[in-house]
Amino acid sequence: MDARRFDTAVYARRLAAAMAATADSGLDGLVITPGEDLRYLLGSRAHTFERLTALILPAGGEPSLVVPRLELASLKGSAVGELGIPVRDWVDGEDPYQLVTAALGGTSAATAVTDSTPALHLLPLAVMLGVLPVLASGVLRELRMIKEECEIDALVQAGAAIDRVHAQVPGLLVPGRTEADVAADISEAIVAEGHSEVAFVIVGSGPHGADPHHGYSDRTLQAGDIVVVDIGGTYEPGYHSDSTRTYSIGEPNDDVAQHYSTLQQAQRAAFDMVRPGVTAAKVDAVARGVLDAAGLAEYFVHRTGHGIGLSVHEEPYIVAGNDLPLAAGMAFSIEPGIYFPGRWGARIEDIVIVTDSGARAVNNRPHDLIVVPVS
Repeated sequence: MDARRFDTAVYARRLAAAMAATADSGLDGLVITPGEDLRYLLGSRAHTFERLTALILPAGGEPSLVVPRLELASLKGSAVGELGIPVRDWVDGEDPYQLVTAALGGTSAATAVTDSTPALHLLPLAVMLGVLPVLASGVLRELRMIKEECEIDALVQAGAAIDRVHAQVPGLLVPGRTEADVAADISEAIVAEGHSEVAFVIVGSGPHGADPHHGYSDRTLQAGDIVVVDIGGTYEPGYHSDSTRTYSIGEPNDDVAQHYSTLQQAQRAAFDMVRPGVTAAKVDAVARGVLDAAGLAEYFVHRTGHGIGLSVHEEPYIVAGNDLPLAAGMAFSIEPGIYFPGRWGARIEDIVIVTDSGARAVNNRPHDLIVVPVS
């Protein structure tokens, strides 16, 4: 078995659950093209090209896979062989959409496709079926949102790995270095601490910290800077870390310290609100309420959190208007932030897992504004 995927039994359970959910939804089948959904169901790392690759899950039949013959090697390492899924390979000149339609039982089949299915494949499939497929997110969302123990273990290991990277950050924030210098060192550390690859690095110093998705630049770090460091990577078998801490190069002034203390309270209040049955919107409202009481609500310009797993951003989203009740096994970020355009910003982010009675954080670095001494 490929070490970059789970045991085959995990994928067998997922396939069975996906097919049952398809039938319960009144659909005739699902068509899963390469992306996180295919990886979730098969452990496959196939990519989307102009030639169609698709897993077909008919509600009343057996799974099958349509793959270009020249892409058969993309199945290596997946659970396809051990699951015994029939593979129908095709060559240029054949019509793969006919193969999919036949596997679904013919035209007019009520079909759902994954969100990542490109129009290049969706439109020809719709023509062949005679109906426009719907999105499969409603069928698969419940499966992917509730993490199994093996997924939780991967997220915990990913969280510990990114914590080890954050522990190194103070030594990198030296006045005179650029954000890009720091980001390069962080990228090396992300891989060195056990991730298979870097997902993203944000080093937002001074006024750049007021841009939540800044990235990094050639700006030189200076004494007095507040620095937002938001980093994440991919941890095998494909689960993600994502954690933000905020640093002060030298002692912060009183206003920064006071506002940051309020942000800590907001992040903690949101964490304490997490438990089964509480809605995602309520967790967002609690964090926002703490900042609002301090007159800082207008400086909190994004949702409180996002789900995480095979994707860095996935459901559930911790945002106003999302009345989804939380359930044990859900994994998401809690990351309120405050951003003062042209001046500075701050964010505190942990990934948490909903337990039967509350929440478990997979990130355990201090939440304080971390002061980096200036020599």
